[in-house]
Amino acid sequence: MAVRPSRRDEFEIAVVCALPLEFDAAALAFDEFWDDDGDTYGRAEGDTNTYTTGRIGQYNVVLSLLSSMGKVGAATVATSLRSSYTGLRLALLTGICGGVPSPWTDDEVLLGDVVISKAVVQYDYGRQYPGRFIRRDTVDDNLGRPNKNIRSLVESFRTDLGRERLHRGASQVLGQIRENAAKKRRRARYNRPDATEDTLFEPGYEHKHRDRSDCGCAENACETARAAACAELRCDTARLVRRDRFDDMLESEPDDHFEIHVGCVGSGDMVMKSGLDRDRIARDHGLVAFEMEGAGMWDEVPCIVVKGVCDYADSHKNKRWQAYAAATAASVMKALLARYIQTDRPPAGHRNGAGASPAPSAAPSTPSGASGPVFHGPITGKVDLRIWFIY
Repeated sequence: MAVRPSRRDEFEIAVVCALPLEFDAAALAFDEFWDDDGDTYGRAEGDTNTYTTGRIGQYNVVLSLLSSMGKVGAATVATSLRSSYTGLRLALLTGICGGVPSPWTDDEVLLGDVVISKAVVQYDYGRQYPGRFIRRDTVDDNLGRPNKNIRSLVESFRTDLGRERLHRGASQVLGQIRENAAKKRRRARYNRPDATEDTLFEPGYEHKHRDRSDCGCAENACETARAAACAELRCDTARLVRRDRFDDMLESEPDDHFEIHVGCVGSGDMVMKSGLDRDRIARDHGLVAFEMEGAGMWDEVPCIVVKGVCDYADSHKNKRWQAYAAATAASVMKALLARYIQTDRPPAGHRNGAGASPAPSAAPSTPSGASGPVFHGPITGKVDLRIWFIY
């Protein structure tokens, strides 16, 4: 079990949320807080973030809420976070996202499922031509790969054993979150909505007034329609997409069953609310979900996106599933940390965890008659090139 740290650099894990409802769910996953009586750790000069500190399992964790949604807000928080908490090894971006439903496949996504990123694609970064948008897709434009430690961890969740262990742990944590919420009289917030509220319409079937007489505006898909429920707009249930896993779940699965998906996550500054564009972009880039902050954090700190699916990123999206999806994401976040192997910290004076380099011996005198530079000490490898003395 982690002990209360004495300094900021003893925190290894950060959890970052974009919305207050995401923050609330993540906070319920903490085992204890270090700042109940006030902050004692401070922050670096120039850092404007507000932090909550505590423990999740064996790790000391710092929790932060973005001041604004989107990539810029996430990048700003990540940069300041790294300046104040210099010992960070992993940041978990936790919250809600829009899922790519992928019906009739083995990767069918339902509301309440959780997505773990193996990569993040900045799908809205490119050039807009007449009638066509082309994403910038060069080596310099794409986000980098996660480090080997993160790749190894995420890859383990693609195995049957790794996924089963993660799911079992997350299910237990979800119960703990509800127990903690009940103490605050908020348990009902994290109950799974009824399955009848998990509706997926055909990609091209829009959420709009069916008759212009229903609204005095010039467009069927007006702001009034966008804010209305499907029942109010009489969205045709005959246009619902049939899904094998959804049907099976209605017949046999327990109410709290959710799946965990590992894949590429699309990140952009716009909210995806189009079934046709969702499927086109997801197909082009192999995406399983859409969100708005991952691209901002990805290159700033070692990061994994862990988000619960609260809608299908189409025009029928609503907020009914947000709290439950935030809770399933927080559950997977904590279960993931339980599978994250703690690495020994290097002793004082050692570098990169490999031990301090031996001090070089005294340089011998320049050989008699030598001309040009003479190198003393090892010159080894393409990566670790050390030139000790040059004469």
